[in-house]
Formats: sequence, C-alpha cells, structure tokens
Amino acid sequence: MHDVIIIGGGPAGLTAGLYAGRYRLDTLLLEKAALGGQIIMSSLIDNYPGFPGGISTSELAGKMEKQARDTGIQVQNGEVLGFEPQPAGTGGGFKIKTAENEYSARSVIIASGARWKLLGIPGEEKLVGRGVSFCATCDAPFFRNKEVVVVGGGDKAVEEAVFLTSYASRVTIIHRRKDLRATAIIQEKARANPRINFILDSVVDEVTGESKVESVKVRNLITGQSGNVPCQGVFIFIGISPLTGFIKNSLETDEAGFIITDNKMKSSLDGVFACGDCRQKTLYQVVTACGEAAQAAFSAHNYLLQSK
Repeated sequence: MHDVIIIGGGPAGLTAGLYAGRYRLDTLLLEKAALGGQIIMSSLIDNYPGFPGGISTSELAGKMEKQARDTGIQVQNGEVLGFEPQPAGTGGGFKIKTAENEYSARSVIIASGARWKLLGIPGEEKLVGRGVSFCATCDAPFFRNKEVVVVGGGDKAVEEAVFLTSYASRVTIIHRRKDLRATAIIQEKARANPRINFILDSVVDEVTGESKVESVKVRNLITGQSGNVPCQGVFIFIGISPLTGFIKNSLETDEAGFIITDNKMKSSLDGVFACGDCRQKTLYQVVTACGEAAQAAFSAHNYLLQSK
C-alpha cells in the first residue's frame, strides 16, 4: 500500500509529487497521457514566476517532471477509471483502478485537471497553441497590436475581452444570443471600450488558417448569412469541464463536478485532497495549481502522521 497516490501529471500533480517525495512518502503518480497536462497545448507560458520573457511549456513540464522524479517518486501511465474508499476492517485506505491495474493508498491527491470546452468546429483543435487559446491571462501578450476574436457571452468571456484590449488592437466578441449573459457592470465596461466590437446572434463555424489563425467563419443565426472575420487569435470561453467522473459521487462536488475543498485542500472525505483545475476555485493558472498542490501534499503528510 502506497502512502499517497497522485491522480494527474500536470503542474499540480507534479508539484504534489515533488513535495510528497521530499516528505519521503511512498508516492505513486498516475497520468493517463503525457506529463505536463493542459499547458502543453500552448507553446509558451509567459507568466510563470522566475522566467522573464517566458519559457516553453514543454521545457517547463520537463523541468517539473525531473524535479519530481529526482525525489524518488514512482510515475506510471494509466487512466484512472475508479476510486473506492475501503472499509476500515479491510485495512482502510483507498483503491484506485486503471484499465490495467489496481492500486492501494493510505491517502489520495486528486490533480486530474479540467478540459476546456471546445466548439467542435473545423480548424479549432488543429490551431490550438497557434492562435487558438483558452486563457487570455496566459496568452494575451502574444497578440499585441493584433486583432482577436472572443467566443462566448458570460462573465469570463467579457472580462477576458476587456483584458485583451490592453494588448490587442481590436477585440470582437461573438455570442450566439441577442443578449450577453455577463453581469450588467461587466457588460457596461466592455461596451464603453472603443476597442471592443460585438457580433451577436451568431456562431463561429470554422477557424481558418494553415499554420496559424487567419480568420473565423461566422454565421448569423437569424438571417443564416455567413462571412469571414479576419483575426490572428481566437479565444474560446464557453466553460471548462473537470476531469472528475471517476470519483462517482464519492466526494462532494459542485453542480459542474469540481471538487469542493477547504483552504487546506481537504475534500469531504478524510485522506483525500484535491488541487489544480479539478478543484472549485476562481483562478485557473499554473502558479495557483502549484501552490494548491504544495498545500495538498503538506496536508496529506499531516494526515498520514496523525493516522498512524
């Protein structure tokens, strides 16, 4: 039985592994794909402390992986399909199931992340990291004096559109309804900004460009007319989905499935902690994920000491 199993190998999972390894906990990290998580969908991260001018996401992920592995933790590939608390009479702890194996641990840190919701249109996935983005805070500096499109009409979309005007020469908000869903005060700020344009009652049907974004194809839902909007960036803010389906109601989550924790990253179940984008919060950034992960590992360590 491991001391702790970490589910997820993005920045949160790797940081949790680093701290758990330094506590000399018997640690297993499970990642279903490549280590690094969602950040590797972009080529560069420009706002991670300590790297003026930015650092490539692959390099940052590689450094995080090496630092975590150097502490002696185990890392294995495997998509977690099941998570089961075990009765105290059978030794307690938790059973983690993948397609190939079953693992046991005295504690669990869930760092499984989230997936940005996609529009599901041609050109979108092909151009992720080459003009298509899901994070203005991360990528806005790359679009200085360029024209960009924001897809969505909620608070997040409109707030990020306003933020983008600090860099982009023009921001066009495209929303499928006549009225934006953002709160009134956020809408007022956007409508007062001369760099923001609105295309309402419309959807994006395609992102065009070979090696980078060149335009989007937009269709009006009322008239059916289509046209191209030239741009160099497309920011999609239609929500994110946490990758927490495997917990199957074992933990308290919000309506969207994000795990609810306290400020020590403790979930509703003793011995289980959560950090990163799978956790209910307001700011989804690499630096916040890493901070939460350090706290989660610290809390797991304390839990194990107290449960001996």
